[in-house]
Amino acid sequence: MNFPNLKAALINSQIWRSIFRSGIWKDTPRDRAGHVIGNLWLHLHPVRIRPRALQWTYTWGLGGISFLLFLILTVTGVFLMFYYRPTMELAYRDMKDLEFAITLGKLLRNSHRWAAQAMLVAVILHMIRVYLTGAYKKPREFNWCIGVLLLTLTLFLSFTGYLLPWDQLDIWAVTVGTNLAAATPFLGYEGPFSSLLGVHVANDVRFVLLGGTVVGENTLLRFYVLHCVFVPLVAGALIMLHFWRIRKDSFSAAPLALPGPRSSAEGAAAPLSSASDEEKVEVWPHLVLREYVAAGFTVLFILLWSILQNAPLEELANPTVTPNPSKAPWYFVGLQELLRYFDPWIAGVMIPNLIIVGLMAIPYVNPNPKGVGYYAWRESPFAIATFLFGILLWFVLIFIGYFCRGPNFAWYWPWESWLVHKAPPPPTWDLPLWAGALLLLFYFGFGILGPRFLQREISFKPAVIFYWIFAAAAGAAIYLFGFTAGQVAALFFFLFVYYLFGFLMPQRYLRDLSWPRYLTAMVFLLMMVGVVLKIGAMVGFNLHYILALPQYNFNI
Repeated sequence: MNFPNLKAALINSQIWRSIFRSGIWKDTPRDRAGHVIGNLWLHLHPVRIRPRALQWTYTWGLGGISFLLFLILTVTGVFLMFYYRPTMELAYRDMKDLEFAITLGKLLRNSHRWAAQAMLVAVILHMIRVYLTGAYKKPREFNWCIGVLLLTLTLFLSFTGYLLPWDQLDIWAVTVGTNLAAATPFLGYEGPFSSLLGVHVANDVRFVLLGGTVVGENTLLRFYVLHCVFVPLVAGALIMLHFWRIRKDSFSAAPLALPGPRSSAEGAAAPLSSASDEEKVEVWPHLVLREYVAAGFTVLFILLWSILQNAPLEELANPTVTPNPSKAPWYFVGLQELLRYFDPWIAGVMIPNLIIVGLMAIPYVNPNPKGVGYYAWRESPFAIATFLFGILLWFVLIFIGYFCRGPNFAWYWPWESWLVHKAPPPPTWDLPLWAGALLLLFYFGFGILGPRFLQREISFKPAVIFYWIFAAAAGAAIYLFGFTAGQVAALFFFLFVYYLFGFLMPQRYLRDLSWPRYLTAMVFLLMMVGVVLKIGAMVGFNLHYILALPQYNFNI
């Protein structure tokens, strides 16, 4: 009885076969297929996939990395629960014990903190990759919506965990973040029309979230339960549904090359005309091996980063001492930056919800079947350019809020010292009620109807050249009336953003959509461009409110 015979006897025994479905490994196509189908983990994959799905530059492994980071967070979070007590008296002390008294406690906390930050970045990049490769299109529309919900839950999961160390950085970041909830229309005591429902500070949505009127003991307990139990359970259920739909809707990777001659207009990455023209490869070992390599590098990165960089921990939380500046977590600091240009109910409530709903509406608004499964830059120039513009705008706001806002939220360049006193901002002004109402009516009326009813398609390049010639002439005239060069530049730059994304590109790419899809697309598009225009009006001309109804807390 040599070792191979002993191994064969063990694997073919009744006990082994009752636990594992496969027998002796024969390394045949049938055996590899049975290995995938009969394995709890691997059965989430199809037996065979297209070669494009194996390319690192197609998926970048971002979906699997995101799930792996969720598993790392689950494991490290469970271990942290053994040493953490969610009370104001003990929470910070337990953080210090993890740092100095518990073996490998610092590494455990660091791994949890940095894995959470890495998961945020990975999920965002995964969403961008899925969009750029058209993997949200039919029949994967619903799974895209699940992905958007998972991104939202990832943000909320990180936010609820932000408070648990109970240090000065975290308590004020959560205070800033939860104050936005008070501006919820109807449900927040500072929100529009809340007085109509009798909402006040002790019964609004912020009170429900905090368990009181200020961040305190009840808030810590609620955030602990949300972070450790409720949100992970919901996220875990959606992750299972997300994986199941990926399996049932089939992988989105397109064939690699066109089988016959093609025209130059089809682009360099045009897919095969038929999926049957390309031979698929087996998941085991090709894809699985790549997944394990990506997982190994991810774990190694988190481990090394956790050794080299400690998670931040400031002094014990003190509700009576307010830091200056007091900032939200970095992934919400863009919303805090928007508070410079909008009321809280718009910046903290309406815009985030419109982003979520708008992202979920994308696959139902965009009927273009081209570009599924590869980076189709030429197939969907408008959809890709608009999406990337929105992503860029979001991260620019995060950069400004995180790096360029100092004491009193004044503007400081990253290289400037916060010890230098900055003058207060200039006074702002509001449009008259009638002027603001007419301006909004014209903006949405012409913005929706103009691209639709202008029958002749405008040539793109001449239209852009004509705009800048006109802008140069009109800017010179405006400059003579006493406006500064900065105001003139801001005016025509922000108007160009509207001209490009709000008129030229919709006139070319959206006007042939059905009315429901066209209206949905244009409303979300005009609101996104409107955010940019409002920022430009505030930066260039100190215009605070376009439409103001202070008696209802309704200001735009």
